[in-house]
Amino acid sequence: MSDHVLTFNSTELQEKGDGLRFAMPVLGPHATGFLVRFEGKAYAYVNRCAHVPVELDWEHGKFFNMTQEWIICATHGAMYAPQTGHCVVGPCQGKRLSAIPVTEEAGVITVHLDQF
Repeated sequence: MSDHVLTFNSTELQEKGDGLRFAMPVLGPHATGFLVRFEGKAYAYVNRCAHVPVELDWEHGKFFNMTQEWIICATHGAMYAPQTGHCVVGPCQGKRLSAIPVTEEAGVITVHLDQF
């Protein structure tokens, strides 16, 4: 789609903490993506529920459920596995979030929008 990449400092992304949101203009003027860290690895997804096209975070950057085990949709409570984006609970079971390739090395996280 685009030959664009985004970079973030690795220290900005805490384990099971707030996610980092970023604009995805290739999907529309208000489309966003997000980056979270789970079990030491960074993952990025389009910020759109697989059930209904709404943003997932219940508050800016809040993507994890109360136990911090799942990414949760604030609108319908659908839960997604952070490592794969697959819906495990809720109205979207069998569907998944749209993953965006991520690499991390030398203290820099790179979101590869060019490979999305």
